[in-house]
Amino acid sequence: MRWIFVNLPVTDLAAAKAFYGGLGFGFNEQFSDERTASVVVADNIVVMLLTRDRFADFVPDADRIGDPARSTTVLNALSAGSREEADDLLARALASGGKPWMPAQDHGFMYGVSFTDPDGHVWEVVWMDPAAVQ
Repeated sequence: MRWIFVNLPVTDLAAAKAFYGGLGFGFNEQFSDERTASVVVADNIVVMLLTRDRFADFVPDADRIGDPARSTTVLNALSAGSREEADDLLARALASGGKPWMPAQDHGFMYGVSFTDPDGHVWEVVWMDPAAVQ
């Protein structure tokens, strides 16, 4: 099994933790400290929230760290088990300090919503009819 680790620079770690906790995600305290929070999205998906100075430790040129509040730097997408689950995650995101991003897209066999976290990182939540995927 492969894992995915999404590393995101954040300006306010406490606000970012409150947002991702509000989505219903848990935290792995073993890999969290005063500059880092390990968010467990699923068994093999982890979002590492890093203060901007901690994030800079991992890149060769700290002046080139993108600012998602000014321009889209990445589109993160999560699958949902149903349209209702997608809408529920969007509602939790907005209630936890996120902002709407694009209007919902309904293609019949596929449905998606999107939002940004407090720093401006884009998240999409997509449901696809299993019969259409086969």
